[in-house]
Amino acid sequence: MKQPEQPNNGDRNPGRSLQAMGLVTAIGVDLAGCTLGGYYLGNWLGDKWGNPGLWIGAGVLFGMLSGALSIVSIIKKVMRDNNE
Repeated sequence: MKQPEQPNNGDRNPGRSLQAMGLVTAIGVDLAGCTLGGYYLGNWLGDKWGNPGLWIGAGVLFGMLSGALSIVSIIKKVMRDNNE
């Protein structure tokens, strides 16, 4: 019976691990920040123009969408940098 291959611990690159950790952190912070920003924008618009629930919902959705687009651009940049 063939034994499964074990990863070689000598081939680890600490720079890659830190880069992956930074990418995951940036994704989380970016999405949370954009969503919170959308909430506060919607809250402000709701206070200004009335019907705060609708504006908060729209602001959160806008924040999540802008966060997702920002995450895609971050991942594209990291993938482009890794291919060079």
